[in-house]
Amino acid sequence: MQLLALFDLDNTLIDRQCGLEEWARDFSVTRALLPHAERLIGDALRERAYPADFERLRDCLGLADSVDSLWSEYVAGMAARARCRAGLHSDLRRMRAAGWTLGVITNGATDIQRAKVENAGLSALVDGVCVSEEVGVRKPSVALFQAAAARCGATLAEGGWMVGDNVETDIEGGRSAGLRTVWIAAGRQWPADVRSPDLMAEDASAAIGSLTEWGTYSEPQSCGSL
Repeated sequence: MQLLALFDLDNTLIDRQCGLEEWARDFSVTRALLPHAERLIGDALRERAYPADFERLRDCLGLADSVDSLWSEYVAGMAARARCRAGLHSDLRRMRAAGWTLGVITNGATDIQRAKVENAGLSALVDGVCVSEEVGVRKPSVALFQAAAARCGATLAEGGWMVGDNVETDIEGGRSAGLRTVWIAAGRQWPADVRSPDLMAEDASAAIGSLTEWGTYSEPQSCGSL
């Protein structure tokens, strides 16, 4: 099997949820919105965010801004809050130095996802980035995994690994594409009624450590009990 690892972006390489909570709070305070606005924004954008979502939010919150203006403000604000956990950059560098080809595969709008990749300092640490809007399909579609591998100069024919936090889009999607999988648990338990991933890890750094060890010995090692 080739040393190819595709990583989900949001809540795998970066903490999107924390960034969203910060942005919603700052946006609400800056505009002196009613107390419920922060929760409303967080709920509306929790799973995904596109310009159309801001048309609905604008109407709900009684804002006079254009949708384009609100979207641009959101993109800039979320990109500025895109942060990797301490040590992750070094972990990715070591993984590439060990011969791995690394890619980012993410659902979402192109402008915001690429802005987050850039601002999080990930662009120079991976071989390719693939955003669903660019391809016209979303995870768990096999076509997006194929496109992500191609962006890295690879194919799925030789296998590889998918690392992500979402059971359906990352783990089941990666498995359908013929990849082995690492689930980022982040304090959660794996659903009892779903086929288990090949490996589980608490965070991306733990996943990288396990995969790097696997690449050395060709034998997956446990990331620790969860």
